[in-house]
Amino acid sequence: MSVIRRAEEADVPVILELIRDLAVYEKEPDAVKTTPDQLRNALFSAQPSVFAHVAEDDGGVQGFALWFRNFSTWEGVHGIYLEDLYVRPEARGRGYGKALLQTLASHAVASGYARVEWAVLNWNSPSIEFYRSLGARPQEEWSTFRLTGDALSAFGTVDRVSL
Repeated sequence: MSVIRRAEEADVPVILELIRDLAVYEKEPDAVKTTPDQLRNALFSAQPSVFAHVAEDDGGVQGFALWFRNFSTWEGVHGIYLEDLYVRPEARGRGYGKALLQTLASHAVASGYARVEWAVLNWNSPSIEFYRSLGARPQEEWSTFRLTGDALSAFGTVDRVSL
């Protein structure tokens, strides 16, 4: 029997394994720096900053969705930002990805949130087609920017901010 459920602390090792598998799929096999303790703290501290659901069947955890709340200043309410959605290749096509996304959408509706959003790599056409089949549409008028690494260090290392 298959089930979508909130992640539990005991799921941290398998979630981290799936995060690493996702990094390989996204052609960044050495990019994951997250430790089990970091993931455990983020998900299960007294005030967690991220949340996760897993898709599980008799064979174990087959996929996961890791997300956090964001906020729309225009809507005046929270939303969900889906950081990662991944289903093991051998379990794809069984509805796990759809069920995970539907669980997040249901949570958003029940909580009065305005949206569920995420990013997808432009080359990932199987995922893009899947998302479109659910009714999701790309926000083509927006570009994602990121400040990281040396640029973040250089820009963020100041004694005080001058106005």
